[in-house]
Amino acid sequence: MGRVDTQLLPGPLQKAVDGFRRYLEGECARSAHTVRAYLSDVESLLGFAVQEGVQELRQLELGSLRRWLGAQSEAGMARATLARRAATARSFTGWALREELIETDPAVRLQAPKRDKSLPGVLQQQQVSRMVDDLNTAAADGGPMALRNRAMVELLYATGVRVGELAGLDIDDLDPDRRTVRVLGKGNKERTVPFGVPAAVAVDDWLRRGRPAVVGATSGPALFLGVRGNRVDPRQIRAVVSELLQALGDTSATGPHALRHSAATHLLDGGADLRAVQEILGHSSLATTQIYTHVSVDRLRKSYQQAHPRA
Repeated sequence: MGRVDTQLLPGPLQKAVDGFRRYLEGECARSAHTVRAYLSDVESLLGFAVQEGVQELRQLELGSLRRWLGAQSEAGMARATLARRAATARSFTGWALREELIETDPAVRLQAPKRDKSLPGVLQQQQVSRMVDDLNTAAADGGPMALRNRAMVELLYATGVRVGELAGLDIDDLDPDRRTVRVLGKGNKERTVPFGVPAAVAVDDWLRRGRPAVVGATSGPALFLGVRGNRVDPRQIRAVVSELLQALGDTSATGPHALRHSAATHLLDGGADLRAVQEILGHSSLATTQIYTHVSVDRLRKSYQQAHPRA
């Protein structure tokens, strides 16, 4: 079941959707992208329930929730998406219970298929070096976009920040003396992340020789700019990194998140403390960071099997 036109929802249900939107935007301070995703899921759920005769939230039952997920599963929806939609449904009905729009929470016992436990794509350190060498070669000509691309990739790998966090950086978020950057993450949580000398050199080169060549009236304080002087768009960053990874030719890693995965894994491989990596990545839960220990163990196991004579 896809997104349902909210104009088809009965008044009480539409009122609940509007209230949930205000809750997400206000109390939760969710990003616009996250709010849209949550509302799309809720509208899909309520649209399905309306087809089953539900006219107000108090009529919503566990059976409808299960049939809603079941219909999507039969349509071939990925388990990860089903798990996300089930989580959204639980958030929505939990909010409705607190707001006394319903007397009991029908989603308490709602379950969805478990997510596939796939490990994230990770670059080898030699592959990162090759990618940086390509960026240095391109930047040698001094073109502003080549300088920008090198600085963006160096900073992505050095800090492990998300692509949206990188796009949102302003110049004064940098502390060149301490080699740290102030990052505004999910839920408007701020953290300070260190970076190394190569990233510092690349960013400084961009600020001195690249950014002044494209800065314009609409640039504002944005650290990274597009060719027309506007703040760089996350899609532009994804395109740059995807092209670089494709050029390597010997990795399954794709997109900017591969650099985040790689940074975390290489930190742990180098002996970094798990909680320090959690702080750097901005994870609210240590359990999220622990997947990178699995990556490290998996890499260790492969190395052992290849190298040990009795493996």
